[in-house]
Amino acid sequence: MSDFTLSAVTREDAGKGASRRLRRENGVPAIIYGGKAGGNDRKPTPITLKANELNKALESEAFYSSIITLSVDGKDETVILKDLQRHPAKAMIWHADFQRVSKSSKITTTVPLHFLNEDTCKGVKLGGGKIMHQMTTLEIVCAAGDLPEFIEIDMADVEVGGVIHLSDLKLPKGVESLALSHGPEHDTSVVSVIEPKGSKEDDAEDAEAEGGDE
Repeated sequence: MSDFTLSAVTREDAGKGASRRLRRENGVPAIIYGGKAGGNDRKPTPITLKANELNKALESEAFYSSIITLSVDGKDETVILKDLQRHPAKAMIWHADFQRVSKSSKITTTVPLHFLNEDTCKGVKLGGGKIMHQMTTLEIVCAAGDLPEFIEIDMADVEVGGVIHLSDLKLPKGVESLALSHGPEHDTSVVSVIEPKGSKEDDAEDAEAEGGDE
């Protein structure tokens, strides 16, 4: 798990005007929510981040699926990134949402899928097939301390017509698929190797179509 630390200050001003002013001053409006104190839910805390620090962190894929330390007015908060709003036309962050967590906190979040050995995949190299990704990220449930940066899927032995489903994924200990937690009927395909063009099935379909034209 990567270690990311960002500095922040609490934000008193609210509203669109105040947010526009922050952005002109190289700031990014954000909010921290969740967590408990003394058995009670903690109130959301509006904060301001430094745009250059946040942009630098966002260059790393791991930032999106790691526990992050926010130093707010000199006091550390452990959080995960829950939402990011970008400007529709400009390369700038409009707003960020963070959720307070502890290592034992049960969280639901999304992590990237890393597909290994696609170039040497049997179905591609020997069968001439094509890899089709049905998913590139996975929604998981785990304790924050068990949060993986990504999930690896080895494509080396997948043959033409082969399909890898959610239930085939090798998830780290303590990590489960959110979809599968709702039942086996949600065991959808993640990636597959499809028949090459000009396969026997295609030829049969073409022949059938030609026969129908007579």
